[in-house]
Amino acid sequence: MLFRSCAALCGALGALAVSVSVARSEIDAVHSSAVVNEASGEAIVGAASTYNPFRPGWREGGPNTASGERYEPSVWAAAIKTTLRQKFGGVQYGARPKYALVEAVGKKLIVKINDVGPLTPGRIIDLNERAMRYFDPSLELGVIYDVIVRPLFGDYWIPGPAG
Repeated sequence: MLFRSCAALCGALGALAVSVSVARSEIDAVHSSAVVNEASGEAIVGAASTYNPFRPGWREGGPNTASGERYEPSVWAAAIKTTLRQKFGGVQYGARPKYALVEAVGKKLIVKINDVGPLTPGRIIDLNERAMRYFDPSLELGVIYDVIVRPLFGDYWIPGPAG
């Protein structure tokens, strides 16, 4: 009986530690500005919009992204304009994900680029719901202008707010 109680307590403490670290990552930047700036490529400026392939409409997508991953609205992810695919090292089915630094409204965010698409003219990136909520919490804007997107070199970035 004592063993079961200790095991349950350890499990609860482990779950608490994980939830605290996840909550902190929502607020705190994982990568410093200096590291991100040093590892970023040429800036691309344009507009950002949001997408959800499960929302009904004439531009409805599918559940799978160009990288082969399933669309997941709860991760920090985005789709880039098809013509920008090579600037991001190619977004290919089954390949390692690519990453980008997105700057808008005084905030910086690292997103995983796992999809491409023929975006509306003037738009360079489609953010999934979570990423767009970082810049526009109410999702009322729909489109954010003067967004700066920079490809990040390397494969091991942690998506989320950047310092």
